Amino acid sequence: MKIECLKEKISSALNYAEKIAGKNLTLPVLSCIFLEAKNNSLTIKATNLDLGIEIHLPIKVEKEGSVAVPGQILSQFINNLQGDKNIKLEVLEENLFISSTMGSTTIKAMPSDDFPTIPVVPNDKSFEIVAKDFVNGLKSVWYSSSVSGIKPELSSILIASDEDCLIFAATDSFRLAEKKIKTKKQNDFGQILIPFKNITEIIRVLEGVENITSVNLTKNQISFTADGIYLVSRVIDGVFPDYKQIIPKESKTEAIVLKQDLLHSLKIATIFSDKFNQIGVSVRPEHKVFELKTKSSEVGENTSRLIATLSGEDVDINFNYKYIIDCFQSIEADAVCMQFNGVNRPVVIRGVSDKSFMYLVMPMNR
Repeated sequence: MKIECLKEKISSALNYAEKIAGKNLTLPVLSCIFLEAKNNSLTIKATNLDLGIEIHLPIKVEKEGSVAVPGQILSQFINNLQGDKNIKLEVLEENLFISSTMGSTTIKAMPSDDFPTIPVVPNDKSFEIVAKDFVNGLKSVWYSSSVSGIKPELSSILIASDEDCLIFAATDSFRLAEKKIKTKKQNDFGQILIPFKNITEIIRVLEGVENITSVNLTKNQISFTADGIYLVSRVIDGVFPDYKQIIPKESKTEAIVLKQDLLHSLKIATIFSDKFNQIGVSVRPEHKVFELKTKSSEVGENTSRLIATLSGEDVDINFNYKYIIDCFQSIEADAVCMQFNGVNRPVVIRGVSDKSFMYLVMPMNR
């Protein structure tokens, strides 16, 4: 293999690939990035067997060939290379030789034949979506997913088709986030579950995509194709909880409050909360009282009273304040609506006039 390419383009591609390359002691080749030069194109591949990426760059190919080199070393070296816009890569004595006017480097390679193939997902079930819209859907809910792998269906993000929108949802059984993203009519593929541990890299790759991405699905995999990038992830074989059953159809108490006021009060409350992150919410519509209370035997106690539009019955209820704070990253509206249904029922939080996002938090016992 002997090629010449733009440093900036290969550096950007390697940054994507290097983060996906696995760190597997039993299969050292997984820590490598696979480079293949063919037909005036450079193919860059990386995989950890759970998530795989393939990137195609137009380049000048003097000699076709392939090589597998440690991803972290290659990426770090090229990122820190100063000087020339163009660099040359060549396989010499089965190692990768990199040269520019500033110097030359040799990186030891591994047998490229040992590198696993990146699975190709057929387009039997597929749809198209603006990449940034898909990222918005993931970012709106992923923090609600369980980080524990005991129940795989809870440590995943649900994506479901629903006529003219995609539904994104995640839950750890203590809270639930749901986001609806408008799309063109897509094939009804039911629902799939993407593992939580793959979401960070999927977001990072798709955030760099400006155009529409083509999404293909099977029972076992999901792939994204756009801008010369092909990304494939394993999906979880499981059933997501039927969360529609726990969403209250109506509310007994409703509070509308400015998002920044509530967020500011919650941040103050964190100073005085106990080891369980407990915060008490008191709503007295008749007396126009909306209060947040926190108490710590070691620090002290705090009561914050907010201006709010209130209706319904009085309620006193406790929550984990961290769960409440998390949802504000998904709410673009200036005001939020909190709907209560009694002390043992969850609160539903939405942005005022925004029906695309819903967040539900279970109460804490006193």
